[in-house]
Amino acid sequence: MSNGIITTQDGTRIFYKDWGPKNAQPVVFHHGWPLSADDWDNQMLFFLAQGCRVIAHDRRGHGRSDQTDSGNDMNTYAADVAELAKALDLRNAIHIGHSTGGGEVARYVAHAEPGRVAKAVLMGAVPPIMLQTAANPEGLPKSVFDGFRSALAANRAQFFIDVPAGPFYGFNRPGAKVSQGLIDNWWRQGMAGGAKAQYDCITAFSETDFTEDLKAITVPVLVLHGEDDQVVPIDDSAHKAIKLLKHGTLKTYPGLSHGMFATHPEQINPDLLAFAKA
Repeated sequence: MSNGIITTQDGTRIFYKDWGPKNAQPVVFHHGWPLSADDWDNQMLFFLAQGCRVIAHDRRGHGRSDQTDSGNDMNTYAADVAELAKALDLRNAIHIGHSTGGGEVARYVAHAEPGRVAKAVLMGAVPPIMLQTAANPEGLPKSVFDGFRSALAANRAQFFIDVPAGPFYGFNRPGAKVSQGLIDNWWRQGMAGGAKAQYDCITAFSETDFTEDLKAITVPVLVLHGEDDQVVPIDDSAHKAIKLLKHGTLKTYPGLSHGMFATHPEQINPDLLAFAKA
């Protein structure tokens, strides 16, 4: 089977893709908000061509998975990944997470069964925590995320054009090479998901504190971040996360945006592959 559905313990159906030889090392991709497994098409084809087994799922409430009105939180997302790993018997896997998916990876990998995970990649990822708190004064104020919620509730379809056309891919920067296809594909993925789940996920990605997860991870972790990330500011994410990881490596990209693996795969893919093969 090249794709399928697992049903989690609470009855939620999770869609996944599973390509390549089943005896090869699995590379598992975790998408950002409010997208789907399709966001990783380029990287999945790239790693497939390298002989890997590649897997990506639509997070609950997103893409082709059930449009859940509950369980849209990091603990449940990570539990869903654990169920997927068990159902597909994934061992010695490399888990690659972008943005919200990076939070999902951190929470899953920190608590994964021994032998399931070999390495992890956090790319433009939300850990340790995005929200401004007493312990994290450099974070973004809650008003930023309240604005996300208001925009989604008021006119999700327009909001899901404005985000990729602007800060997500850095298309709002002078001289940016704009891809209408990327904007349209972001919109398509976003609108396939459920509004309630996506609304709840804003709280999950902004308010979850991954500090203890990062400290607990014992496998090698590659932290990749665009220095011009306008969605997850690098100073309050990658630069803090790397200090909490036992075996972390940080690589940053001058001028690149939050969605850098989509705009610049020729730069990102070789770095992912080198880490996978190391």
